[in-house]
Amino acid sequence: MSGVEFAAGWVSGAAGLILGHPIDTVKFRGFFKGMSFPLLTVAAGNSVMFGVYSNALLYLSGTPLLDRHSSPPSYLHIFMAGGMSGIAQALFLAPVDLVKVRLQNQTHIHNPKAVQPRYRGPIHCAVCILREEGLRGLFRGGMALVLRDTPTLAVYFATYTALCRGLTTEGQEPGPAAVLVAGGLAGTASWALATPMDVVKARLQMDGVKRVEYRGIMDCFLISFRREGARVFLRGLTLNSLRAFPVNAVTFLTYENLLKLLC
Repeated sequence: MSGVEFAAGWVSGAAGLILGHPIDTVKFRGFFKGMSFPLLTVAAGNSVMFGVYSNALLYLSGTPLLDRHSSPPSYLHIFMAGGMSGIAQALFLAPVDLVKVRLQNQTHIHNPKAVQPRYRGPIHCAVCILREEGLRGLFRGGMALVLRDTPTLAVYFATYTALCRGLTTEGQEPGPAAVLVAGGLAGTASWALATPMDVVKARLQMDGVKRVEYRGIMDCFLISFRREGARVFLRGLTLNSLRAFPVNAVTFLTYENLLKLLC
């Protein structure tokens, strides 16, 4: 496997995370809370996503990533490669995402009389989860993450490619404006698809904090639906969409330019 795609994915992931983290954490009441930990790990996850996608696409279509504009692969191959990258990213990020969600959900008023937060940081959080919930607890919500990211990233890369092709003269490389628009809209479309499962994932991840309430993904889905109705699965959609456009626009622009620079 070539390391260029992984390196470009790492840097572009870090750039997107820095831009989008404040909006992401509004959902959990902590503006920059928990940012230092995912800055490296989510960037690494982005590296895995782009690296697996490019190598899967090369395997399926025989088209190197840099030749995808002059010799475009089929949408089926793009969709399949995107799904493979989603599985790889979800498996890699499951413990990281769990720790991030637990840290972001802590509420703590900064004054001397306030109750101290349960977790003092990401390492302490991970150790507590391992001690109290075991190794399986560290992967709580992992299957929901796989079910979220697999179709989402398949749609993500297919949408990005389709928009780049539509905004670019055939056989030419897309310009910065086309990449920004295509990346932003692809991110928005993928998060619109991902939000319902993201709600389920977050609830399963928080389930071990006080007591186990859900027996699994379907149980969480049904209980949430009975208690709060179908609208609960759209919770966070507006914030996700606001975050997705600029983050993914910057991510793809950074990634495409780094590929040209490094290759």
